[in-house]
Amino acid sequence: MYLTKQFTLLVLLLCISIAAAAQLRVTGKVSDASGNPVPGVTVRLQQTNRGTVTDAQGRYSIEAPGGSTLIFSYTGYKTQNLVASGSTLDVTLTEDYANLDEVVITGLATSVKRSNLANAVATISAKQLYGVAPAPTFDAALSGKIPGAMITASSGAPGGGISVKMRGVTSIFSNSQPLYVVDGVFISNISVPAGLNLITGAATAGNPQNQDNPSSRVADINPDDIENIEILKGASAAAIYGSKAAAGVILITTKKGTSLGRTIVRARQDIGFAKARKLLGVRRFTEQTAFERGGATERDMFIAARNAGKLYDYEEEMYGETGLVSNTNVSVNGGTERTGMYFSANRKSEEGIVKNSGYLNNSVRMNIDHQLNDRISLALRATYMNTSADRGLTNNDNNSVTYGVSLATIPEYLDLHPDALGNYPVNPAAANPLETRDKMRNNETTNRVITGGEVKATLHSNDRTNTRLIVRGGIDFFNLKTEAIFPRTLQFMKGQLNGASIQGNTNNLNTNLAGILVNSFAPNPNLNFTTSLGATLETNYLDHILSIATNLIPDQNNVDQAASSQLQQFRQKYRDNGIFIQEEVLLMDAITLSAGVRFDRSTNNGDYKKYYVLPKAAASWNLAKMDFWNIQSINSFKVRAAYGQAGNVAPYGAKFLALTASNIGGQPGSFVDNQFGNPDIEQERQTELEAGLDVSFFNGRLSLEATYYNKKIYDLLLRRNVPSSSGFTQQWVNGGDLQNKGVEIGIGAIPVNSKNFRWNTQLNFWKNTSEVTKLTIPAFPLGAFGNTLGNFFIEEGKSATQIIGTLGGNKGVGVLGNSEPDFQLSFYNDVTFLTNFSLRVMLHWKKGGDNINLTQYLSDIFQTSFDYDDDKNGNGVKDGVDRMNAAGNRDASVRVQDASYVRIREIGLYYNIPIPKNNVISAVNVGISANNWFTWTDYVSYDPESSNFGSNTISTATARGSNGISTGVEVTPFPASKRAMFHLGVTF
Repeated sequence: MYLTKQFTLLVLLLCISIAAAAQLRVTGKVSDASGNPVPGVTVRLQQTNRGTVTDAQGRYSIEAPGGSTLIFSYTGYKTQNLVASGSTLDVTLTEDYANLDEVVITGLATSVKRSNLANAVATISAKQLYGVAPAPTFDAALSGKIPGAMITASSGAPGGGISVKMRGVTSIFSNSQPLYVVDGVFISNISVPAGLNLITGAATAGNPQNQDNPSSRVADINPDDIENIEILKGASAAAIYGSKAAAGVILITTKKGTSLGRTIVRARQDIGFAKARKLLGVRRFTEQTAFERGGATERDMFIAARNAGKLYDYEEEMYGETGLVSNTNVSVNGGTERTGMYFSANRKSEEGIVKNSGYLNNSVRMNIDHQLNDRISLALRATYMNTSADRGLTNNDNNSVTYGVSLATIPEYLDLHPDALGNYPVNPAAANPLETRDKMRNNETTNRVITGGEVKATLHSNDRTNTRLIVRGGIDFFNLKTEAIFPRTLQFMKGQLNGASIQGNTNNLNTNLAGILVNSFAPNPNLNFTTSLGATLETNYLDHILSIATNLIPDQNNVDQAASSQLQQFRQKYRDNGIFIQEEVLLMDAITLSAGVRFDRSTNNGDYKKYYVLPKAAASWNLAKMDFWNIQSINSFKVRAAYGQAGNVAPYGAKFLALTASNIGGQPGSFVDNQFGNPDIEQERQTELEAGLDVSFFNGRLSLEATYYNKKIYDLLLRRNVPSSSGFTQQWVNGGDLQNKGVEIGIGAIPVNSKNFRWNTQLNFWKNTSEVTKLTIPAFPLGAFGNTLGNFFIEEGKSATQIIGTLGGNKGVGVLGNSEPDFQLSFYNDVTFLTNFSLRVMLHWKKGGDNINLTQYLSDIFQTSFDYDDDKNGNGVKDGVDRMNAAGNRDASVRVQDASYVRIREIGLYYNIPIPKNNVISAVNVGISANNWFTWTDYVSYDPESSNFGSNTISTATARGSNGISTGVEVTPFPASKRAMFHLGVTF
């Protein structure tokens, strides 16, 4: 018995010893090449979910079996895999100048190092996005930073309104905006009109598209919360996201908590001002020019006003306000070895350059990551946003009531200021813009919640294989209220509508759910297979109600305080789901092969049960990782090619025969709409072939990325006219093909890298051309106001963005220009000098690309153009008269103008204040910046980037929103602004 007990004790002690030897507590310190500690480095045990993060002193501690491999990774440094052979393991990280070890998303649940990436994926860091000169909104912050993108503003009003087109025209009438995904949640970017057409009549002639100047909902996102952005531009990269991804995918990853040894609190205050980027000026009259404009009556008006000192610059009065801009942000970052927490609160306030306009955004965010055990991890992302935007009354109108159209009618000698009793004089030619500005209200208020969760579970793991289950879901819900109030005392309300209250209420709910199995299998160190299989489900429900009340009771805004009212409602509900499988093979850490297919269907398509097959394939070979490579100066030389297909579902309601409301003799009823439903409508199909070369020189100090793509869109969703004898006017059909070809070239360099001076630079060049290769319906105009003013025209064999117009005399109609730029170029520089100073500059050059400038045309009509009396061509005829003569001769070319520009889009100078070591404040940073402050352009208007159209707008009438073509049409927009800011940041 005694021997048995001794033997048992011996075995027990041996087991304990083996266990102790098997599970080591590995500790160490991670430093950079200069010996400085690197906090925030991820230390992960290979083939497991177990990991930790280095603290503020670069130290870490983790339990790991003896002989296991630890992976050390941190953005900007090369990833290192080291074997833990003892209890101490110190690591020195080497800077990854070319970001070759940066992990890039390649699927819904898989990723790959950039050195092995087979697609062109652009990445925007937090510093590049918002760390130079913060833009007014998130979407505006993207301008000039995405190679291959054409970004224009539908308005300069506070709160944004941005159109993003990736690699040319994706669709003519269907969705042309990219899919935005925030931490795995598919979010909405629709624009909701406020019903202003009742007032402006903008859609009553020339162009039926919505011109209400709404903001884009992606502007709600707080850029301060973003860690990085990845842009999947091509179908080969975006195909795995299904039919919402035809125009590309913008993947937004927000910040998450890390265990740095203590909780980090950061506070930042930005304060500054905004001014109009450019004011055109007003025509300065003389007695003679006043007489030429309106005869003796106006000459006498001018003389009286001049003698009384009452010559006014109304443009300066309307657009010359200096708006206060303020942004306050507080974030808390911390956690334990198993739990990370990130919390932020942000308040952004901006006064507009027009009185009574402005933007307010309040947001809070909570991100939590928790490692339940070695196999299961949980993540929760939640944010709430409240925004309010007062947007004024600008852009096109046919009732002469918006600010710009009214201003065009006013000479400097007409006094429109209110008297002592507050009574405004009448403008005989249009509305009084001062009165309109002071009395009307156009507000958008949004309450929005975006929340998502993710569960990752390791189902099986050994030395060679690892199987994981990822379940991810999210909700994006917003309530948007629009309020447009026009009191009956307004000049243009008297005797007509007698006051109007237009109030909208929109509820939008997006949900998405995905379940994915991922298996990694490595039979040997030189071969790795990653297989993913999953299913997705996305739903949308939108309910938009617009209440229009006219003939208001004096001083009342409620819609029930009116003699006349009407209701409009637009609802849409659809469901998309898909199944996908993808295989990725990595050979010798040098050759990447991947292939996948997604089966996608949508209730918006004619046959909602039909699955569309969307395949993808890609390959890359990094020759510099092969044994035969012996060029020491080139450390990465990768050739790549990719092919993929994506879809674009039919617009909501295209397959149905809709009903419109009627009321005859007090009896309600329904009329059949004039759009004939097409039960056989199918989604557009997009195929894209992409090829490229990526080269890194001198250990990453110089890098080149070059890509060529050929994107073809088949079965374009178009509206054709049907015979009037059918009782209908239009029908949705699949009626054409479209092609985009382009190149994208990026060059990155670190020309100087010393202790006291470092210069990091990135140069991007991109160019796209389009062609309508097939059209089964007659060629048709699109998106402007007729041939005599310049018009877009969809025609087989021609560019999709061509601008045509009358040529003058009896010469007919011809091509006058193209809204597609010849090329675009961005140039980003980050210079660190004297240890603590940082100068960051981003320059953007757009060469070519024409706008249809109708702002100038309106002021020419009323002879108020600032340059009306100039004679630049020296022909003895005033420029304003020259332009009007051309219009009288039906020559539209004078309205189609080159919108090229060179712009220092962002510039910022920052200084890290050295502070003594203490237990309270760890860092203080101050800076100054300017946004859109310097622009060189010959374009004769407020901003060459402006456009009346282009946002992804819903419609209250059977899916007749904006199209993806007609950006670059300008009619008296809200002028663009420039901003200057002072920044103070403190880290505790």
